[in-house]
Amino acid sequence: MSAPEKTARDPDDGGVSPLPSRVLMIAGDTDRAARLETVLEFLECEPRVHRAAPGPDEVRAGDGWLACVVSSCLGDALFDLLNDLPDFVPGVPIVLVGEEADFPVLTKAAKAQVVRRVGFPVRYPELADALRSARHAVANGGLEGGSRAVELFRSLVGSSPAIQRIRKLMTQVAATDASVLILGETGTGKEVVARNIHSASSRRGRPFVAVNCGAIPADLLESELFGHEKGAFTGALTARQGRFEMAEGGTLFLDEIGDMPLPMQVKLLRVLQERTIERVGSNRSIACDVRIIAATHRDLEAAIEDSHFREDLFYRLNVFPIEMPPLRQRLGDLPLLITELTARMEGEGRRTVRLAPSALRALSVYPWPGNVRELANLIERLAILHPGETVQAEDLPPKFRQGQPGAPEGFDFPEIADPGPGTETPLPQDGIDLKEYLNELEVGLIRRALDDASGVVAHAAKLLGMRRTTLVEKIRKFGIQRPEDVPDN
Repeated sequence: MSAPEKTARDPDDGGVSPLPSRVLMIAGDTDRAARLETVLEFLECEPRVHRAAPGPDEVRAGDGWLACVVSSCLGDALFDLLNDLPDFVPGVPIVLVGEEADFPVLTKAAKAQVVRRVGFPVRYPELADALRSARHAVANGGLEGGSRAVELFRSLVGSSPAIQRIRKLMTQVAATDASVLILGETGTGKEVVARNIHSASSRRGRPFVAVNCGAIPADLLESELFGHEKGAFTGALTARQGRFEMAEGGTLFLDEIGDMPLPMQVKLLRVLQERTIERVGSNRSIACDVRIIAATHRDLEAAIEDSHFREDLFYRLNVFPIEMPPLRQRLGDLPLLITELTARMEGEGRRTVRLAPSALRALSVYPWPGNVRELANLIERLAILHPGETVQAEDLPPKFRQGQPGAPEGFDFPEIADPGPGTETPLPQDGIDLKEYLNELEVGLIRRALDDASGVVAHAAKLLGMRRTTLVEKIRKFGIQRPEDVPDN
């Protein structure tokens, strides 16, 4: 009978993850195995140590593994072992321990499961970072099939309630042919959601065709969507398929639908109603079997009131709405998003960076108007400026260093003047949400206590006059990020 499975602690989230904590560890050298085992146990993982390549019966993938840690000190057996692991533990993230030159050239299947390589002697921050990458991969279904899952979910990384809700909505609607309208600010990952829905649907073997309705001139949009016949207009030297025909049997993604001109909206509505199209310059109807997913950053209901968007088209598209949360409303996902972005860069063979806790704290109070896209651009910029280094808060561009440490995430406190002795505090003219105000005030105090206690929960609990277990629950409830990678003493 196997031992009861524990849960692994992620040093960045201050809480407990429900993911498996069992780590398959393969190291032929006794001393190296002992050191690796000590660090893994400190990270509250459950190492299963093998001195040589384990057989399939010893590695039951169904038992659930967080990662497979392989040391380079296995001699000639290393090549066969690494290339057999995808069969023994399919989809389980692999962490390599040793110098890059120590490892042989891997097969495509084995390389797809490698999430990190760390040097020896193993340093706690490096191995903790590698296990965070593994934890993220396992949370998104593993790495079986290569980087496809990672690419699809790159903007959907995180464990915040908002992202969990988006994943649930995607799963529910993917099994249907209902039209989907994805709403949200620029850079929140609307196209990523559309591609995920297509990939999880019965149409995944057919084309996914995307068209930006705001980037194509109005006089060319009809031809772009529906195609045209030879001679239909000046310059139409040959007949051409439109995007609807290209997407036959699959999914057509209409990005920035709110920028579509009104005359084109009328024609699109007719196509959605009749499920047929006509090429420009033709009077022959062509049946089309296409699923429509639309997206926009605009407020379409306000556009309807201003007569800039047709109400009947809105209701035709808005069968299943999905509203993407801005990054400032899920700042607790920042560490996982950064890990994912750096992992992608490493997978592409580019240099990357690590962010120190001080840099993470600074980024956690930045409002992120560009959302995940802005974060990706920042990480790429830092990797160019500081390749292979650990970035501190002072290394960040100036606009990312303007936030005050300890400020609550995504909340502006109402302007309440200092009343002075014996006077009452005036409320804002439009009132306040008392519950939200008190919650955000509590979050701010907890953050400051954690900062003062260098991230040690037990010390922060004393500063706040509460039990450690109570503080841990509040950290989980509010998704607060601890400022340092330190154990809970």
